[in-house]
Amino acid sequence: MRGEPVMPRNSIDYEKDFYAWTVEQSRMLRSGEISSIDAENIAEELESMGRSDRRELKNRLVILVMHLLKWRHQSAARSRSWSATIDEQRLQIEGILAESLSIQPMMAAMLSAAYEIARGRAIAETGLADEAFPEERPFTMDEVLSRAFLPER
Repeated sequence: MRGEPVMPRNSIDYEKDFYAWTVEQSRMLRSGEISSIDAENIAEELESMGRSDRRELKNRLVILVMHLLKWRHQSAARSRSWSATIDEQRLQIEGILAESLSIQPMMAAMLSAAYEIARGRAIAETGLADEAFPEERPFTMDEVLSRAFLPER
């Protein structure tokens, strides 16, 4: 690691300088200094990374479903921007799922939760009545994730 400061073994406080702590822990792991690592905080960071992937996936599902709802219910307002957003969210979701296969079994629950949020946002953004958007998700998982699917009325 060129350019990184050389620091005494396990001298960095996790709470005071997170970046330096990560550099130090990485160095110790690579050099086999396993007994010197900060195992508790490393474990916490790894768990946090997993939660981060799930949060990102859910957020992308919310954006995707909201745009699918707007596409379906505001055909006169359809734009390249909406279709680009739909495409981008699908590509990003595909990438997350390819890198984190164990998230796939959680997708049905995530999509249901994302639909509730997306429905509320679509109502707020479009100004349409709540009744315009079904309470039950109108799209299948395959439709939501399919690059070829755009909902019609």
